[in-house]
Parts: sequence; C-alpha cells; structure tokens
Amino acid sequence: MTTSLKRERYTPYITFSREEWAETSGDALLQLQDYYDLEQLHGMNEPLTQEEITQIYLPLAHLLNLYVKSSQALHKATSSFLGSQVLKVPYIIGIAGSVAVGKSTTARVLQRLLQAWPDHPRVDLVTTDGFLYPNKTLEANNIMNRKGFPESYDIKRLIHFLADVKSGKERVAAPLYSHLEYDVLPGQLQWIEQPDIVIVEGVNVLQVRPRQQQKDPAIFVSDFFDFSIYVDAAEKDIRKWYISRFESLRATAFQNPESFFHRYAHLSDTATVELATQIWEDINKPNLEHNIAPTRYRASLILEKGHHHFVQSVKLRKA
Repeated sequence: MTTSLKRERYTPYITFSREEWAETSGDALLQLQDYYDLEQLHGMNEPLTQEEITQIYLPLAHLLNLYVKSSQALHKATSSFLGSQVLKVPYIIGIAGSVAVGKSTTARVLQRLLQAWPDHPRVDLVTTDGFLYPNKTLEANNIMNRKGFPESYDIKRLIHFLADVKSGKERVAAPLYSHLEYDVLPGQLQWIEQPDIVIVEGVNVLQVRPRQQQKDPAIFVSDFFDFSIYVDAAEKDIRKWYISRFESLRATAFQNPESFFHRYAHLSDTATVELATQIWEDINKPNLEHNIAPTRYRASLILEKGHHHFVQSVKLRKA
C-alpha cells in the first residue's frame, strides 16, 4: 500500500491494484457473504463471480458504509447544534459509464450489499433511462439516432427529481423505461419514499453542459451526488462486449414480437455482427468519446476493467 501512495502523491487519486483493494474489506465479508444471489445480480454477457464480489464490491460497499455513517453523524450533529430535528435526506450515489461496460451490474450489486448494514437498510436504485424523452419527442426533433446523448434526456425533470429527493420530500416519482419497448412507459412511475440511500445509474450522470448553453445558473445532476463511481474500460473491449450482448439479445429478447427490435430477430450471425458494429461506430462510440469518457475524472472512484470484464484496478479520489 505504501508503494501505491508514493506513486500517486501528485495526482487526485490513489490507485489500488485488485489485490491491494481486496485487503480493505475489513470484516464486511463476515456479515455479507450470504446476502446475495449471483444469478440475480449479473447482467447479460457480464460475468459476475464470488471472487469479484469479495475482492471488489465488498470493499467498495464497506467504504460507502463508512461514508454514509459519517453523513448520518453529521446530520445528528447539525440537529444538536440547531436544537431541533433536521429532516433526514438520503445519501445519493451516482454511477456512470458507457453502454455495455457493466454499470447496471455494479449498481445492482451495491444496492444489494448496502442493504445489509443496519444503519441504512432502505436503498433505492433509479436509472436515468426513464428520463429520456419519449421516442415520439426524439423523432419530432430528429434525434432518435442520438438516443443516450445529453440532448436526448429531460435533464430539467431529472434535476427536479433529485432536488426533491435531496430535500427530504416524503414521496418522489421517477418515470419508468422499458427496454423491451425501447421507450418511456406513459403514466408508469417508480416511487421513492425517504430511503437511506439512492443509487442513480446512467451514462450521462456526470456530464455537464457547456456554459455558453446555460440560460440559468448552472446546476448539474452530479451536484446532488454525495459519491460518484465511473465504470471504465478500453473502448475496444466495450465494443466487443456490446456486440456480444447484441448477439445474445437477438437470440432472446428480440424474439419477442413485442420487442422494438423484433425486426432483427431473424438476422444471420454475420448480419447481426455487422449491424451491432454499425450501431456502435455511428452512435455509441461517438457518445462515449465526446460525452461520457471526458467525465471519468469527475468521479469519486473509478473502477478500471480489463478485457475479461473484471475490475483490475481502482482509483479513489483523495479526501
């Protein structure tokens, strides 16, 4: 550990190898070992092993537990100072990263692990997909092919949602999204009711708009985060994972006649790879390079994955 600290003396982050990071879990393994089901947590074509949880996610959940407890202690101190009970507000964790990099799996695993601690049993997970504009709006503005880019989100609605959550409002609604229908579900909502922690996951959560586009004082989604995570990997690896996932979806979800992508269900193997590659090159790669990856160093912590889809190192921002 000393070597790492010396090596990172003049950077904003401390870098841990996988082995060094695994040493930080403390006694967390004892109370969390039987708290999850691997089959329910991993995503399509995203391997998740007991070793990955033990070496990467348990230490991260342990660290977040310490941060949340510190936040709760500060809340109590503030209440004592003011001589009255200050309304408790949730601790908000943001998780960003490219399409197909595995951020949804990271979010699900952390939600499950963080629920195990008695100090914060209520942990909600919200994805920003629900804050995409409906397809009809994207089509009307001729940006359907830029779905997932910053301009495809109703950022004002997302910021209002986070402001309500962070103000301690008793019930706050988030819109729901269907990956089957590839669209926001009209009138369907996810209700957030004063949880201890809220995890907000999405490609765009660390993005900021250029100041010249601001008409009002700049408020960003990340302004509401107490802690943020960026799931990172080499572009060539994410591209491979995306194509592999697209192939798996063609054989499963795309076979459903209700799926937006049912038109691709009967493509040949070669045509499937060609289509997935074109979508990656035309849409996902530009979004990653121009909008998502530049936000990497705004995160509190970066999980750096290798070609095998497992985390190989961790960067933690210095306090």
